[in-house]
Amino acid sequence: MRIAQIAPLWESVPPPAYGGAELVVSLLTDELVQRGHDVTLFASGDSVSLAQLEAIHPRALRLDPNVKEHPIYEMLQLGHVYQRAQEFDIIHSHIGCAALPCSPLVKTPTLHTLHGSFSIDNEKLFTHFRDQPYVSISNTQREPRLGLNYIATVYNGINPAAHKFYPEPDGSPYLAFLGRISPEKGPHLAIEIAKRSGWHLKMAGKIDRVDVDYFEQEIKPHIDGKQIEYLGEANHVQKNILMGNAVATLFPITWQEPFGLVMIESMVAGTPVIALELGSTSEIIVDGKTGFLCQNVDECIHAVKKVHDLDRNACRDHVVNYFGVKQMTDGYEAVYQQLLAERFSKNGRAHQYVGIR
Repeated sequence: MRIAQIAPLWESVPPPAYGGAELVVSLLTDELVQRGHDVTLFASGDSVSLAQLEAIHPRALRLDPNVKEHPIYEMLQLGHVYQRAQEFDIIHSHIGCAALPCSPLVKTPTLHTLHGSFSIDNEKLFTHFRDQPYVSISNTQREPRLGLNYIATVYNGINPAAHKFYPEPDGSPYLAFLGRISPEKGPHLAIEIAKRSGWHLKMAGKIDRVDVDYFEQEIKPHIDGKQIEYLGEANHVQKNILMGNAVATLFPITWQEPFGLVMIESMVAGTPVIALELGSTSEIIVDGKTGFLCQNVDECIHAVKKVHDLDRNACRDHVVNYFGVKQMTDGYEAVYQQLLAERFSKNGRAHQYVGIR
């Protein structure tokens, strides 16, 4: 099958450190190539992929100080994709609502994976194009009131083989926090949990421009390099070590997180996750088995006392069984097949599907 993957331009594919959607696109694209599909990846020029790479800009926009208007590059990218639409059987967009106006202009179906959340402004665009085919990355991400044409829920996946398993935490016990240093990720709550429970906390994550004031005012004053450590951004290996050696990973989000790769990256390393029960956390964590779902900070503090009772092997097995790249790619192949069958049916032609195992 000939597949176009449209990745966000803000980060490279895969991202050097933090970048959830870009990591998913990378794993999915490479797995599709390994399964025999002809895949073209539209991404930043510093991306690395088994697919054919088509780049509008030589580097991730976040790393280019000369880029002031991000949407312009996104429009150039979409123009390039849809001018070549006839070359593909499926166009798979990972960039949110931006591709919606382009999709009806070509015969090649576009599948939209929604990696983010809805806002007052983008809801209008999604509603106008509600009949386009969508994939949600969790069931709780969906907004039934919008009436979108959801084809399936396909959970994000990772490659378990690329994550070392830690059967025991480090001898010097600590809690871990990994994620953007932003209010919705809850690093201020992670600090509160650590301080009130007396635990050592190691934190890692990038600070976006919009969150600099939050970091300076709400996070930095608590960093003492002893009880509360901030390690900066972490790459794949550093993340695996940080969470694998932890007694637990804190995930005290304050918003409706659509998925949250940190949870499965922690569990595949053997480390349980203590999370506030918001968004997708109840679909990813098995309460009392691979972590704890809490309603408030007090419950998170109480959960820390019980985390030693959990089986770290069960944490990894849960990810291997439900959140691997194989399961994710199986899900998307099934959706691609469904879309092609619908297209052939509308055209009044017999369904002849070639190129998929």
